[in-house]
Amino acid sequence: MEQRRCPDCGVTMEPVPVRDGESMRLSIATGEREGLLGKLGLKQRAKLQGVCCPECRLVRLYAEDDA
Repeated sequence: MEQRRCPDCGVTMEPVPVRDGESMRLSIATGEREGLLGKLGLKQRAKLQGVCCPECRLVRLYAEDDA
């Protein structure tokens, strides 16, 4: 993952794990899926990566490209 800078402080944000209450990684639907799985109504998904500013504690989520 590329280094991200805090928009408030300007310092480099640190990667943090993002999980739900059952320790599963969070993901978002990003679009339609091709083929049989698409016909069944399944969507493409992207995992979320969290980053946190060590100074002001701002947290941001970014969708990973290769999920």
